[in-house]
Amino acid sequence: RTLLMGVLNVTPDSFSDGGRFDSAAAATAHALELEAAGADIIDVGAVSTRPGAVAVSPEEELRRAAPVVQALHASPLRAPISVDTSCAAVAAE
Repeated sequence: RTLLMGVLNVTPDSFSDGGRFDSAAAATAHALELEAAGADIIDVGAVSTRPGAVAVSPEEELRRAAPVVQALHASPLRAPISVDTSCAAVAAE
């Protein structure tokens, strides 16, 4: 079967949601909504890929993503969590 990925952008300048989910609480609530709507996987993105976006350091990416991933693990979310990153240091965490 095909799986559906729910994209959870936790960037302050996201082009798709305007940074509405850049706190752990808001991100967790949205992840639970995505799961309830049928998402099989929740993908956390902490770096904007919109045209003209300013690059962020691995430390900043971790500052954004880590609290959200921790909050998702502590929540009733059942879907697997992935982190959308191209940075080896972030992936290693």
